[in-house]
Formats: sequence, C-alpha cells, structure tokens
Amino acid sequence: MLQATNVSLRFGDKKLFEDVNIKFTPGNCYGLIGANGAGKSTFLKVLSGEIEPQSGHVSLGKDERLAVLKQDHFAYESHSVVETVIMGHKRLYEVMKEKDAIYAKDPFTEADGMKAAELEGEFAELNGWEAESDAQILLKGLGIKEDLHDKLMSELSGSEKVKVLLAQALFGTPDILLLDEPTNHLDIKAIQWLEEFLINFENTVIVVSHDRHFLNKVCTHIADVDYGKISLYVGNYDFWYESSQLALQMAQDQNKKKEEKIKELQNFIARFSANASKSKQATSRKKMLDNITLDDIKPSSRRYPYVAFKPEREIGNDLLRVENLSKTIDGVKILDNVSFTLNRDDKVAFIGRNELAKTTLFDILMGKQEADSGTFTWGVTTSQSYFPKDNSEFFENNDLTLVEWLRQYSPEDQTETFLRGFLGRMLFSGEEALKKAKVLSGGEKVRCMLSKMMLSSANVLVLDEPTNHLDLESITSVNNGLIAFKGSLLFTSHDHQFINSIANRLIEITPNGVIDKEMSYDEYVTDTKLQKEIEAMYQ
Repeated sequence: MLQATNVSLRFGDKKLFEDVNIKFTPGNCYGLIGANGAGKSTFLKVLSGEIEPQSGHVSLGKDERLAVLKQDHFAYESHSVVETVIMGHKRLYEVMKEKDAIYAKDPFTEADGMKAAELEGEFAELNGWEAESDAQILLKGLGIKEDLHDKLMSELSGSEKVKVLLAQALFGTPDILLLDEPTNHLDIKAIQWLEEFLINFENTVIVVSHDRHFLNKVCTHIADVDYGKISLYVGNYDFWYESSQLALQMAQDQNKKKEEKIKELQNFIARFSANASKSKQATSRKKMLDNITLDDIKPSSRRYPYVAFKPEREIGNDLLRVENLSKTIDGVKILDNVSFTLNRDDKVAFIGRNELAKTTLFDILMGKQEADSGTFTWGVTTSQSYFPKDNSEFFENNDLTLVEWLRQYSPEDQTETFLRGFLGRMLFSGEEALKKAKVLSGGEKVRCMLSKMMLSSANVLVLDEPTNHLDLESITSVNNGLIAFKGSLLFTSHDHQFINSIANRLIEITPNGVIDKEMSYDEYVTDTKLQKEIEAMYQ
C-alpha cells in the first residue's frame, strides 16, 4: 500500500499541493488527471521519492517494491536490452552482479563460497533463474523482436527504447507501478498488450495519461488533481467526466426538480455499472460502482474550452478526388501512387505507421508542398481550413497580442469585444487575451489555431494531430466539437477514442498501397483477418 499523508509542495510562489492525503491500495489502477501544470508528473515524483515534499510524508508498505517508468531514453546506452529490463528490479540486478563478480575471483576463497551460496539463495527467492525469460516475454509483448534482445540500447531507435524502458518498469511484478504517459510513442499492438497487462495486474498502478481510451480500459479509480488537492473517485475517466458534468448541471439548474436530476444520476450510475466488461478488473469496478451513493458524485471545477465549427455553406456531391499522388523526400519515397475519392459527410481518419507520409499528404492537399506526380481536385463547393502538425510559423517572433493575432483571421467587421469574447471561450480571458503570441505554450498555440479555424467557417477541416499538447479537458472539447461538425473532416490522431468517436471512414497509407474501410476504429483494430492483411502491406 502507498500512502501520502499531509503532503504539501511549493515551487517559489506557486502552490502545487497542500495537505494532500490519499491512499493507493492493491488491485486498483488509479488514473491521475488534472489540467496542464496542475502537478501530475510532479506528484508521481513525490510518490517515488525523487522529490521531497516541504511537509508531510509518503509511506510504502514493508518490503514493498516501487517501480517507475524512466523518462531518460539515453540512460542505458552501454547496456544490453535484456540487461536494461532486468535493471528494473534493483535488488535482483545487484545480486546478479555481485554473484558474477565473486565467481570471477581468482583465487576463489572459502569465504567467497559462503557469500556466493548466500547470494544464490536470495537470487532464487527473487526468481532470478526466470529473469531473462521473463524479460524476453515482456519485450516480445511490446513488439521488441528477439534479434534485438542482445543488442546495446544505443543501437535501438527512439520508439524501441521507449518500449524497453516500459518493460523495465513492468519487470519483476512490482508492488507499486508508477507510469507517466506510458502510451506515448507506442503502436496500436503495444498499447493493446499494455492494456491487457494492466487489467490483469494484481498490485497497485498509478498512471498519468492523455489517452482517454487507455484510462477507460485500465482504471478502477480517478485521482483528480485540482486546486492543490487530490480527490479520489471510483470508476474510469468517462464515468468521472460524465457524472461530474451531470452533477454540475444539477447544481446549476435550479428550475428542474431535484428529484428528476437525482433519478437521472441514479440511472447513469446503473447504466455504467451494467456496461462493465467481463475482465477481472472491470468486474471489480462494477462492484464499486454499485456501491456509489449520490454524495460520492461531485461537480468538476474544470474549465472546458468552447469548440464549435460552423460551416458557412453545405458541400455539394464532390468533396475530393486524389489520383496517383507520389512524393519522394531525401531519396525516400514517402507517397507512392496514392489514390482515393472522398464524398460529402465523410469524416476520415488517416492512419499508418509513417507519420511523414500523412503529414506530406495533407501538406500537398493544402498547397504547402507539391507532389512529384499525380493530381488532386477539391469540389467547387468546398472551403478548407488546415491545422498543421507544426504551427511554429504562426507564432515564432510574433509580437502581436492574442487579440491582434486573431484579428488577422477574422472578418473585418468584428469588434475587439467580439474577439475578446471569442478568446474567453477558448480560456484566454482578461489579461490572458493580451499575451504575446510568441510566448504561448504548446497547448495555448493549439487553442489559438483552433480559434482561427472556427472563424474561417470552412466546410472541410484538415487536422494533423490536433490533440498534441492539449490537456484532457481541451481534448474532450475538441472531440465533441468535431463530432457535432456538419461538414467533412480529414484528420490524423494517435488518440484511440478521438478516432473511434469521430471517423466514419479509415484510410491507412502503407508502403504498398492504401487500405480504405468504412468501419469504426474499434472494428478496424480488432479485426484479426484485416490486421493480417495490413501487416502484409508493410512487408
């Protein structure tokens, strides 16, 4: 069991936590959520002992082992892959090294023999004889092929190193597992494997993630960091979000009878409980949900930006025709005879393992790059607005205030009051609207770009990774805004729930052609036959 008692922490004048009391118990997975800057990653460091709180303390059960997902991808360059994983169990690795050093001694004394025997006993108790095979099982599950297991970490790619460090954290069945954004840079298969691993993990997990689908799959509880406090709620992220919004609505709506809202909340709890899947963890979660009382549900104080795209005109029958587009960059063929036709009302998620291919396709369609060959034609009734993955050209060295910045993209007759109101809905209120564009954070830049797109009134939106840098609140708002959008979409994303809830069509760009399916993303990734066909396209 891991427990924080009266924990307080300040950085300068900024109060992150004050008198936080929280207990994390075995068998549960806790999703640690909060707005950007709320201190989620810092709290994980407090729990791990990396940062000392100014007051209070963190206690761990006797003889319990805590494991942390390391963030330094270059810390183990001189070690082999398997060795790096085993290093996740510090004591086991120490015993292995000490044992090897004794056996290498010449001469080998009687005292050495006694010490070696003692270490062999501890080695066996720590399951040392299975260490290498256990490490290899984890690596294979995460998609690290066997021929890489004996290589040095310095020989691996960035995404491969991420997987090895994740395997290191999972190794040896730690009592407490702390994971900060574990799905970053993972492919679909690796994420699915990790979800199943954590669902069946019998000890304590505390995870920070912006991936709502992941949080919904693995979490039994949500730990909400807000105003320097951490509140604990039973259920996954969707349950926390929807119940807190219902409670907020009930608190704000004084005209409806309280009994009606209570009944609505009760029905909501019952519905969520009934939808719990058959996995061990979800069954446990269902029991906890069944025991929730209305007093356990509190309105959230979170601020959500207002995201609503309203097209000026409807799209005719023709949306987009792409024929045999090809593009080579630095001698590497990125797009090879890509062809497809899109129709009105299509909301298309472009997926695939090559990030550059998707970005290049969007840049070509929006006139930022030229194809080497092939053509594309937008329908005459379409108007497009583009959200590029790299938005630096809009903000670098830009001395304009946000009001002035947004005015560039708004109709001439819009007043400063309108622009300030618009920015306020995107969480830039009061003095925030007078910030210089060049000093914005990544998430603030994204909100500005979305504001620019909303003012365009375009009926086709092209978005390349629009959820990058956003907190969960903003991701949820963008997600809901695009679901409600009456025009057509072309977009990329790594967010499973984002794709699944928006797209009615999926186009995967592979090195050997395009896969084009009208189906949900859930169906796409769980269709075993289709996934085998897709795998063959990458060979």
